Amino acid sequence: MATAAPAAAPAAGTAAPAAPRKASKLPLILGLVLGLVGAGGGYYVMTSGMLGGGGAAADAMAGDHAADPHAAGPAIAPVAYVVLDPLVVTLPRSSGRQYLRFVAQLEVPPDQLESVEAIRPRIVDVMNGYLRAIAPEDFEDQYVLDRLRAQLLRRVQVVAGEGRVRDLLVQEFLLN
Repeated sequence: MATAAPAAAPAAGTAAPAAPRKASKLPLILGLVLGLVGAGGGYYVMTSGMLGGGGAAADAMAGDHAADPHAAGPAIAPVAYVVLDPLVVTLPRSSGRQYLRFVAQLEVPPDQLESVEAIRPRIVDVMNGYLRAIAPEDFEDQYVLDRLRAQLLRRVQVVAGEGRVRDLLVQEFLLN
């Protein structure tokens, strides 16, 4: 019968392969501690009022509002409104025509109401001309109303003169 040869023992000069080293958790722990210290420092800075985010000034303001819940906010300047006639503009379209119905009001200082009322036909003319010049594909942009409002307000302010028109309030903007 054959006998199994004993397994070869490692030679005296060589060592057995070492187990792989475990990754150190020191960077993870250090990052966690620094994150907590940073969060605590940020909380302290904001609540102490160093950056104006809280502290005594914020407490004083909160106390003022708590004392009188019906206190009025900042004073609102007196205003008057000039109602503009509704505009219906025909827009060119390759498959037919499309209409835009636009209704707006002008916010003016009360002392300028009569002077702006006097030039209302000129204002309507400028608005009508601008609205007719817009390409139909421009109406597909989601910010079209913001752009139109800004452009029309600027044109109305140029026609009316400096300081006569404060804002353009869009009442109706309908495409059909």
